Amino acid sequence: MLRRTVLGGLAATTALARTASAQDADWPKVVEAAKKEGKVVVYTASIGSPFHKIVFKAFEAKYGIKVELLEARASEVRERVRVEQSAGRFLGDLHHNGSTTTWLMTQDGNFQPHGAVPNLKNIEAPYAATEISIPAEVISYCVMVNKNMVKAADEPKAWKDILDPKWAGKILSDDYRALGGGAVFFMVMYDAFGKEFHDKLAAQKPVFSRDLANSERRVARGEFPLYIPFSLQDYNNLKGLPVKPIVPAEGRPYVRFDLSTLKNAPHPNAARVFLNHYLEPESQLVFANAGYNPVVKGVVEKTSAEIRPLLATKAMGTTTPSRQDAMLALAKEIYK
Repeated sequence: MLRRTVLGGLAATTALARTASAQDADWPKVVEAAKKEGKVVVYTASIGSPFHKIVFKAFEAKYGIKVELLEARASEVRERVRVEQSAGRFLGDLHHNGSTTTWLMTQDGNFQPHGAVPNLKNIEAPYAATEISIPAEVISYCVMVNKNMVKAADEPKAWKDILDPKWAGKILSDDYRALGGGAVFFMVMYDAFGKEFHDKLAAQKPVFSRDLANSERRVARGEFPLYIPFSLQDYNNLKGLPVKPIVPAEGRPYVRFDLSTLKNAPHPNAARVFLNHYLEPESQLVFANAGYNPVVKGVVEKTSAEIRPLLATKAMGTTTPSRQDAMLALAKEIYK
């Protein structure tokens, strides 16, 4: 029986290896077909990002395939796809959006399986691909402090340190009662520490703001010593200011951006080649140096010395889309 089990396992491993080998052998044909298609149409909720445009231009230069880009807010992209597909007009190839919107659109039936993509094998945990979605890049959150107002000895070392009474009335925060980084922070802290954590944090009387860019500047100006949750992708925009991002010992809450192939994509081969390009180490390094956590192995080690220690921290947790409404309702109950 043991012999049959071992042999069965070896046979399964061999079969998988053969499948992967066959896919690799077919890949040049996919690339050739993609070049004949000539373009790929990407709908993205990442508006005006110079880092994405760097990766897109590199793709065009490498393959000679034009990238047509539609940038809009997450909800607007979702509505556009709904309207187009309801009318039988299948214009977009790829959808690039946050994991929650991706989940919602998966329930709506807006996507199709992306097919074999060689670089999927390089994705590192806890990020993972499904037959519908591929992790693209990760927005990670931490604490930001004003260095002129917070001594090194007083810097929060763990998430529960922000519950110290000395920070009462001194925390500026993204609103936990609305979608965004605040909602991500609320759910991850709830899962890690329970409702008691939020009851105590509510007693600290955090000041809520939904103007992220201005909130970061307010801390830099000295209006508040702490800001939570601070997005690492904004760090480069604050260079030269007296602020410091700190990833507490337990790790960083995060939210993933995903790539998915839209249903009846008119350029399916170009879409697959684009997905593979997005997961190349060179592409992921562009995002990593911009403060996004990469989703493939061996990239963090190549980032700039300044950002590397922050990216090389533990991924603490993320949101569960199916629990989103319940968590927002609970946040409204606790933070009145």
